[in-house]
Amino acid sequence: MKKTSLLKKLFFLAIVFASTLTINAQHTFSIVAVDPVTGEIGSAGATCLGFEDGAQAISDIVLGVGAIHTQSYWHPTNQANARVRMEAGDSPQEIMDWLIANDVQGDATARQYTAVDLNAGNPRSAAFTGANCFAEFIHIAGPNYSIAGNILISEDVVNDMETAFLANTGTLADKLMAAMQGAKRPGADARCLDDGVSSLSAFIRVADPSDTDSSYGNLSLDLNVWVTSDVFEPIDALQELYDGTLSVDSNSFSEETLSMYPNPANESITIQSEKGLISQYEIYDVTGKLVTSRTTDSPITHALVNVSDLNTG
Repeated sequence: MKKTSLLKKLFFLAIVFASTLTINAQHTFSIVAVDPVTGEIGSAGATCLGFEDGAQAISDIVLGVGAIHTQSYWHPTNQANARVRMEAGDSPQEIMDWLIANDVQGDATARQYTAVDLNAGNPRSAAFTGANCFAEFIHIAGPNYSIAGNILISEDVVNDMETAFLANTGTLADKLMAAMQGAKRPGADARCLDDGVSSLSAFIRVADPSDTDSSYGNLSLDLNVWVTSDVFEPIDALQELYDGTLSVDSNSFSEETLSMYPNPANESITIQSEKGLISQYEIYDVTGKLVTSRTTDSPITHALVNVSDLNTG
């Protein structure tokens, strides 16, 4: 009886400890940006936390308005408050000022924030870095972008993100992906230096004016990678996934690159990729209507899909 009681107490303590780790997670380098011409709103970042919401937890896109990142000692209530302020019409700088004055734990000196908005075609941006963030730390606020990082191997991580973002002449998504590549180096997040990678999780998200759901996985571009066991470079994996989204024509995939079998199928099908990673897939019926869209737990080379619950055709 005593043993059972002790186990319950230990289990409770483990839950509390895990919850504390999540709330106080240290997030690293990221960028928010908008394109005033297309109305797109973007968010990208990475951190040395190897789980699904490791990096993307900081990303909050308010459709049609702008984006906010709350990082360093991340707290979900501060992030929720930032969103409320943006939805209420506050400018990025007003959001910074409000968050500093109303920190959920009464101390904003270990927080780092970035925000940007469309502002009817006249973008605004702002950033804040508390003096007690882990060094190296830096932020840069440009005309339509805001970049920040902390616990960096050097300030060059963020400086190089800005250089790459500005040098790229492509879409907003292209520019965000370029910024992530600009950050990539062993130890970009200093905690990952011993692993020889920049980070353990990375994401890129872009909302266009037609999007109606800004929750994770539901934007026009919504990619997320994280390390689970074998260490790999998340930014390169993110690049590979991003490159895979650039073609919308299924005929561009050769049989040697992407295969699906059996077809037709009653119970399950296997989707196999020879030259890329699968993070999301969509199934259409014979009329071209979308039947289902699903995401994988992590980027994989083949997916076993249960289709027994789908209608024939």
